[in-house]
Amino acid sequence: MKVLKDMESREKSRLCIHAALNKKALDLILLDVRKVSSFADYFIICSGQSSRHVQGIASFIEESLAKQGIYPLGIEGFTQGSWILMDYNEVIIHIFYKPIREFYDLEGLWSGAKRIETEFEELRI
Repeated sequence: MKVLKDMESREKSRLCIHAALNKKALDLILLDVRKVSSFADYFIICSGQSSRHVQGIASFIEESLAKQGIYPLGIEGFTQGSWILMDYNEVIIHIFYKPIREFYDLEGLWSGAKRIETEFEELRI
């Protein structure tokens, strides 16, 4: 059962990355937080060039996953558009307006997580 859950969370993270890249998300990284977190398997962190861009990325991720029958447990920060957190249970997406991302430095905060290097360009349409 654990293998199935991991496959599901990896596939969900792939769908999220695909959607984010197709809305031109910047500086996208994927962190495997399973060894340092009890509430998620993966974090996706990316940036937008403006609050409208950040909101557009979040909206497209939500719409794309809904077409697959996958719905978020919650979305926070959409109205402001400076840091949107999308909770898809085992996959957490952080979409930042670039200066806000630099200020909070989640990558530094979660430096104990494994950074997954993958060919994100292959997921872009």
